[in-house]
Amino acid sequence: MKRIPITKPYFTYKEEKLVIKTIKSGWVVQGPMIERFERLFSGFTGASFSCATNSCTTALHLSLIVSKIKENDEVILPSFTHPATINVVLYLNAKPVLVDIDLDTYNIKVDEVKKKISSRTKAIIPVHLFGLAANLGEIYKIANKYRLIVIEDAACAIGAEYDGKKIGSFDSLACFSFHPRKIITTGEGGMITTNDKKIYNLLTSLRSHGTSISDLAHHKAKKIIFPKFVRLGFNYRMTDIQAAIGVVQMEKLPEIIEKRRKMAKYYNERLAGIDSIVLPVEPNGYKHVYQSYVIRIKENSQLSRDEIMNRLQRRGISTRKGTCAIHNEPYYKRKFNYKPKDFPNSLIADRTTIALPLFHTMTKENQDYVVGSLIEILCE
Repeated sequence: MKRIPITKPYFTYKEEKLVIKTIKSGWVVQGPMIERFERLFSGFTGASFSCATNSCTTALHLSLIVSKIKENDEVILPSFTHPATINVVLYLNAKPVLVDIDLDTYNIKVDEVKKKISSRTKAIIPVHLFGLAANLGEIYKIANKYRLIVIEDAACAIGAEYDGKKIGSFDSLACFSFHPRKIITTGEGGMITTNDKKIYNLLTSLRSHGTSISDLAHHKAKKIIFPKFVRLGFNYRMTDIQAAIGVVQMEKLPEIIEKRRKMAKYYNERLAGIDSIVLPVEPNGYKHVYQSYVIRIKENSQLSRDEIMNRLQRRGISTRKGTCAIHNEPYYKRKFNYKPKDFPNSLIADRTTIALPLFHTMTKENQDYVVGSLIEILCE
């Protein structure tokens, strides 16, 4: 029986070679490899500055801090997202305000955002889910009108575009993930992009215990400089070993994105016309990078989403649900007294979405096996 994982990182000997070189250099944290990775990331996204962190969660946390989000401030975010998006708001004792999603794109329903704005609203966190950008044009109109900060949760969206511009190049903070399920990976890791030098300097200080000078700048100085710890900071640093992997992954990124888009197109062609499935969309003016290829099972299906996933699993095909309806997860449900029907589209997406296998080394034969198995199951 075939065994097809949900994803598989695309590594070659090049990552190994650069990691070994980095280890042998003796500089394995906050050194020249971090600087190189950040420079490559800025070059790709079009951002002025990039700040590497040890996860996208810590990237989001730092972004809220530099945006001066504090206790009891309200932050608007979608109700269908990974728990990290809401958790970082709670870390600051701020109040998350959930908004339902558009079922076509799985992104925040922009028309609903205005209804949730109050005198305490300070920020919006749009999530570019599964590799498709949120409607940034409308989000920025709202943010500008009500003087709100925009922090993009771009965990899934490296390489995605809105209106011809790459995510990460807009005048906001954008936070990316390099978790193994993402388009490129450093094992764990994150990145924040910004066009503001002062914000960048603050981010680099905060990620390293609030120091006044980086280790690399200290090393390059022509005379002894003693770092000062000028603010409450964190240990949110990425290692140079991870950054070495990231440097090589960045070189492959255009190829990886092109391949993922081709595989998504093939899925679309093979699955088109199946009445019980809703396929992912790519609206005009957007570039979807398919961090996940997510389908939705319609109500007219004779089998539930979970039963379909179980039958695929028995055939050796790994799947996942799209992501979480935050308001229906036990912790948040208890904390905020959410009801399942408070955000109906998110609940539907939570119960009916399936992420199919998609990774760079996946063969057409494997895709055909996934498609064939899915069709057979739905037609049984």
